[in-house]
Amino acid sequence: MKRFLLCFLALGPALFAATQPNVVIILADDLGWSDTTLYSTTKFYQTPNVERLAKRGMTFTRAYSASPLCSPTRSALLTGLSPARTGITIPNCHMPQVVLEATLPKKAAPNQKAIQPTPPTRLKTEYRTLAETLHDAGYATGHFGKWHLGPEPFSPLQQGFDVDVPHHPGPGPAGSYIAPWKFADFDADPDVPDQHIEDRMAGEAVAFMEKHRDGPFYLNYWMFSVHAPFDAKKALIEKHRARVNPADPQRSPTYAAMVESMDDAVGMLLDTLDRLKIADNTIILFTSDNGGNMYDKVDDTTPTSNAPLRGGKACMFEGGTRVPEIIIWPGITTAGTRSQALVQSEDFYSTLLEGLAIKPAPEQRFDGSSILPALKGGDLPGKAIFQYFPHSATVPDWLPPAVSVHRDEWKLIRIFHGGENEAHRYLLFNLKDDPGEKTNLAAQQPALVAELDALIETFLKDTHAVVPVANPAFDPKQYHPELEGKQLPKTKAKAPAKDDNDPALKGWKARDCKATVKDGIVRVTNIGFECYLGFAAGKHSGPSTATFRIKAKPGTSHFDWLPSGGKAQRVPFTLKGGDWQEITVQLPATGPLGIVRLYLPMQEQPVEIDWIELRSKDGGKVTRTEF
Repeated sequence: MKRFLLCFLALGPALFAATQPNVVIILADDLGWSDTTLYSTTKFYQTPNVERLAKRGMTFTRAYSASPLCSPTRSALLTGLSPARTGITIPNCHMPQVVLEATLPKKAAPNQKAIQPTPPTRLKTEYRTLAETLHDAGYATGHFGKWHLGPEPFSPLQQGFDVDVPHHPGPGPAGSYIAPWKFADFDADPDVPDQHIEDRMAGEAVAFMEKHRDGPFYLNYWMFSVHAPFDAKKALIEKHRARVNPADPQRSPTYAAMVESMDDAVGMLLDTLDRLKIADNTIILFTSDNGGNMYDKVDDTTPTSNAPLRGGKACMFEGGTRVPEIIIWPGITTAGTRSQALVQSEDFYSTLLEGLAIKPAPEQRFDGSSILPALKGGDLPGKAIFQYFPHSATVPDWLPPAVSVHRDEWKLIRIFHGGENEAHRYLLFNLKDDPGEKTNLAAQQPALVAELDALIETFLKDTHAVVPVANPAFDPKQYHPELEGKQLPKTKAKAPAKDDNDPALKGWKARDCKATVKDGIVRVTNIGFECYLGFAAGKHSGPSTATFRIKAKPGTSHFDWLPSGGKAQRVPFTLKGGDWQEITVQLPATGPLGIVRLYLPMQEQPVEIDWIELRSKDGGKVTRTEF
């Protein structure tokens, strides 16, 4: 008996972990509230697998993202903290500069009433993520798809995930949804022509679930779909082109094809859970990071319509933040049910911890709250949720810097210093009677405005938000209130002086970075996630080698060649970091190299290159560039 007890005590944690349910979070990108068949708002898009999810769990009709833009919502889901607290309020986490704290400039343009904060460009690793908590509780953790919260050392691998595929820091799929992609160190399956990124990502997620079928595992599948660039499988585009109704505001066959591929990926995950016989022990959460895109153009129309809601991605009206959501929790949710409870991205972390009986770390706090009562069929009376977006995006239905609160059927938007004499301006809507937010009731309900605004003020103080302040440089003569809510024409930014015209680069051209030559060394700065030096190497043909001397931080990248009319071919290489290093890569070309490109891993630190040499094995042609 004593030996049995000792064995039981030794195995206790393992037995506890083995009985814990798996967690699968599927986060679509830019998928609007009306982009699925869940709410009877579309006749064009087809989402049968999302409907399969709904039949197994609870569908929320009033679910909200933390923000009308992606990175803030992603940070909120992972940390349980509001963007107001983390400072991540715009999706700038692919920028090369590392900024960890929000700051407030001293002034803004004279046509702006308020000064907008400058947000961080990375999710700090000091925040304890859901992945870290579940990992410490015995879960295998894997992230698949889009990240957009910072490259290394802020990637999923430093935020609690064992696996990160494709380990990409950018805002969308690298180049295209259809292979070849431009990921730094990730290629399509060579035996799958024209592979779609979601087919590949879902396949990688399936392999992860198969490996960890005995559980528990936490699968973070953050889709690239249905974010720009707007392309899809040609057969699906043609299928939906035949179904277009010109009178329907949802009429882009390309977007419909993108929605279908997204839905197919959901189906692949569901099929795998069923095949592995672990669906009954798996929590699934499906939602989107913000509302549907209403400001880009595809197929001579907007990508989608969020009707009957107002606005879309990057705006504070319902179309920007109300999102589809389904939660399946075996033993807690009832299959095929719906809830009108107010829920938000920040709520997932604390809900999972309570439902899994996992304690948060000492001193850990959350801005979200557990929604277990709603999952069990109850209500969340008096619950208030907040969205903080202190920016002006100038998309359709845009607002100046603002913050909002939802409580019961009411929604109040505070526009920072948007009124007269630097006072705040308010928009109040009864969403039960006016889901399209057409009638501002602020003037008729001053007491309610004051009550809800007090909640906003408490929220901003509690989160220590860096808030907009009145702009001392504001000039009323340059202010045009009639432009509020109107999509402004996209102005082409003045192109900086191009390094590719610098004779010192000797024919090499810099992209997504800045390259200058001094004392015979190329110094590369402002390194974005698609930074490369390119060169026309059409005189080189057949198998070749590329050799270069470089000083950079440790990392992996690749050298590729782009033959005329062909697809880019790439060869990876690894940088050890530290002092100068000589790298040689073999280019197994079968014809002219065309354009060659030396890609550099995204980093804030400058990279230095001494020389680059191309050498063809057939004929022995050598091109050596000494800078």
